[in-house]
Amino acid sequence: MMEGWKKVKLADVCEIRRGASPRPILEYLCSDGIPWVKISDATNSGSRFIDSTVEFIKPSGRNASVTVYPGDLILSNSATPGIPRFLNIEACIHDGWLLLRDFKDTSKEFLFYVLTQIRNELINQTTGSVFNNLKTEIVKEFEIDLPPLPLQRRIAEILGALDDKIDLNRQMNHTLEQMAQALYKHFFVDGIDPENLPEGWRNSELGKVTDISIGRTPPRAEKQWFSTLTGDYKWISIKDIGDSNAFIFNTSEFLTRQAVEKFNIPTIPENTVIVSFKLTVGRVTITTEVMLSNEAIAHCKITDTNITLEYLYLFLKTFDYGTLGNTSSIATAINSKVIKNIPVLVPSDTIINEFSLPICPIFSQIKSNMKEIICLQELRDIILPRLISGEIIPSDLQTIEQAL
Repeated sequence: MMEGWKKVKLADVCEIRRGASPRPILEYLCSDGIPWVKISDATNSGSRFIDSTVEFIKPSGRNASVTVYPGDLILSNSATPGIPRFLNIEACIHDGWLLLRDFKDTSKEFLFYVLTQIRNELINQTTGSVFNNLKTEIVKEFEIDLPPLPLQRRIAEILGALDDKIDLNRQMNHTLEQMAQALYKHFFVDGIDPENLPEGWRNSELGKVTDISIGRTPPRAEKQWFSTLTGDYKWISIKDIGDSNAFIFNTSEFLTRQAVEKFNIPTIPENTVIVSFKLTVGRVTITTEVMLSNEAIAHCKITDTNITLEYLYLFLKTFDYGTLGNTSSIATAINSKVIKNIPVLVPSDTIINEFSLPICPIFSQIKSNMKEIICLQELRDIILPRLISGEIIPSDLQTIEQAL
């Protein structure tokens, strides 16, 4: 161990307490109240901060829960355990979260990165038959190597600078996506009467302007086809398609070429718009290389020259899937009439070309920002374990700081 470092239990450096839920929770949920932090609020965002929640609880539920404030550090202990997040809002947390406070000679920002790095070790100690549960005592007793406080702060500043750049790119992409949707609405929604279209426009269907196919999943029992590390093809599942990622670069699983051949799994060409149609309906993205998907995702390969990649993405992104019926009726085979008959407005050559002038640079910038995010994430993931383990010595920190 490096000079000045010490081995400590997490309970030695901070107070750790579990969240709580008012019960029955359904009686406390509301549309506008105290933000109610769920695990999905953390897993749906790559940021280290939670800025908002999907659900809320009534103020009367506060006393039966645990209130958290901006700057608080929390750690998931169930469902998807071991995820640390900072709060940017005042909210309440349920018993699927642990709250870490009152830090002793410890930077909470440094501890965030330690928790990120040791997550797999913590998960290996979880219990539970259906969901993994990370017991509070396991976290309290877990030992970490702790450097002197000034070094903790320097390490956290370096890693935080990388994450700040990543978050900035994400925010830029969010703004660019909103601009793209506003342009789409201006060109193709506002003032357009589907029953009385301008000259050169026409109504069509998704199955007539694209070639639609769906993915396939090899038997899960035959684990040799799957890998979470590397493989011949990136294999897309719904969780890989973010709510605001126009392009998909990485997936959580891979498939072998042998699996593709054995089970006749259709490949998805680069620059194909894909959309989820089961369980979580309407997640849309664009492939950046030849990929595969499971059976919950439709591949829409453009066949009509008046439909561009950007137009189709924005159409499927803003389409009201509720008009197709309930989720169970949508979640059928992708070659069903429900999917193929989705109405699509096909604009004239003149308008689609006029639309492409501002929209193509926006999508190009989104794609470039996403590539930079991936590079920054890879850099962070390379230096993170070396920084918090002491492998990178203090004299190396200045060089890294200057590079950032």
